[in-house]
Amino acid sequence: MAHSLRFVIIFHCLITIFLLKNLNLFLILGLSLVFISIFDVFLSSFFKINVTGFLPTSISFLLPLIIGFIGLHFIRIEYSGIRRLDEINKNFNNNNFNAVLSLLIIFIIIKSIPPVLSWTVIDANISGNSKEACTGEGACWTYIKVWLRRFIYGLYPNEEQWRINLCFISLLALGSVGYFATEKFKKYLTLYYVVIYPIIAFLFIFFFISGGPVFFDFSYGIIASVVAIIIGFFVPNKFKLYYFCFVPLAVYLSLNLFILPEEYVELGKLEGLNWVETGAWGGLALTFIVSFFCLIFCFPVGMALALGRRSELPFIKYTSVVFIEFWRGVPLITVLFMSSVMFPMFLPEDFFLDKLVRVIIAISLFEAAYVAEVIRGGLQALPRGQYDAAKSLGMGYWKMHIFVILPQALKLVIPGIANTFLALVKDTPLIFVVGLLEIVGMLNLAKTNPKWLGFAMEGYVFAAIIFWIICYAMSKYSYNLEQKYKTDR
Repeated sequence: MAHSLRFVIIFHCLITIFLLKNLNLFLILGLSLVFISIFDVFLSSFFKINVTGFLPTSISFLLPLIIGFIGLHFIRIEYSGIRRLDEINKNFNNNNFNAVLSLLIIFIIIKSIPPVLSWTVIDANISGNSKEACTGEGACWTYIKVWLRRFIYGLYPNEEQWRINLCFISLLALGSVGYFATEKFKKYLTLYYVVIYPIIAFLFIFFFISGGPVFFDFSYGIIASVVAIIIGFFVPNKFKLYYFCFVPLAVYLSLNLFILPEEYVELGKLEGLNWVETGAWGGLALTFIVSFFCLIFCFPVGMALALGRRSELPFIKYTSVVFIEFWRGVPLITVLFMSSVMFPMFLPEDFFLDKLVRVIIAISLFEAAYVAEVIRGGLQALPRGQYDAAKSLGMGYWKMHIFVILPQALKLVIPGIANTFLALVKDTPLIFVVGLLEIVGMLNLAKTNPKWLGFAMEGYVFAAIIFWIICYAMSKYSYNLEQKYKTDR
């Protein structure tokens, strides 16, 4: 035993001395061992070839990890001079724990690729229009193909689905106007988007998709917005603040009341659209509608609550505190239940408020409480000197907060705001408790269809991919905003 131990020590010393004289051999040997370990896992995962099958099972299972760990240990001894390789070494191999963790993640990914690829692509079925077409062992994408319209539009009539498409295209085109505006013009345009645009967009999309008795009436909101934006470029700067607050609404009311009033439709001079109950709305379109309007409504409310909570006026301060703590103290599912069942009991008998409108109001107020706390964190992070500097320039309360305080505070809490918005999007499936079936609700409805039993997995994978794309896009956008407005403090 002693002789064996002495031999191992002497051998280790000789190897160490040899490698110290030839430091590059550390890198070569380390990369070779890592490659061998990964290649072994690759062969066993993709081709079912176990190179170390002659060894005991436990040793054969752990051997790639051991070899890879030794290789990473050798790589860690020196820098290669290759910038990319050194960055990887620094981030993933700076200590033994990270080395083992990196290897485990790589091995898990390699092990997962063959079954996932086989289920999703190789053995999957996409042809046909019935359950009988799904004969393979993989995913039945035929199920998604047949139900795709329902997953996107819900129970909305097929012949009327162009209305949903037109609404989203119009709002997307109108919302992209700010991208082409100058930096000097954008601050006024932002105020317009926060105050006026949400109201006009909601009226337009709600009455156009539902086909209200006077849908033309609310389509004027789009016209008013476009006209106001075009004319706004020629308005002097000192009047733009008031212009974007009042002119779009004035144009909208003029079109509504004088140019094409409701009586024209009632007299049959214009053809209205068929009425579609909000209960028929659903799918991905409803997910976008609820998420979009809750986002644009909860943000200004949350901003006002954050300012109110920091107000020096006791009534405003404690009212904001009570509001925030009340909505944060109840779960969202309770809020939705109250908005659907309890809230109509407190309304007058002749007053009707659509279920979808109640849900949007409830979620907006719920999320506004969380947005308020995030923004309040940004306000508290600002040094007192910013307030004093703004006051020294003669700015009042509102001008100080609009042009000095809030831009800096919001810049500091972009990650927190993005996190709140992502949570809101992922909370939309909870609206099923009030009978509204967004994309997850439609999946649950489809999987109970007798003709398509047993394909719930495909539906949930489809929904997961959709939510991942939405959340990843929002995350990247927030990151770009964070980098754009990043400043050294």
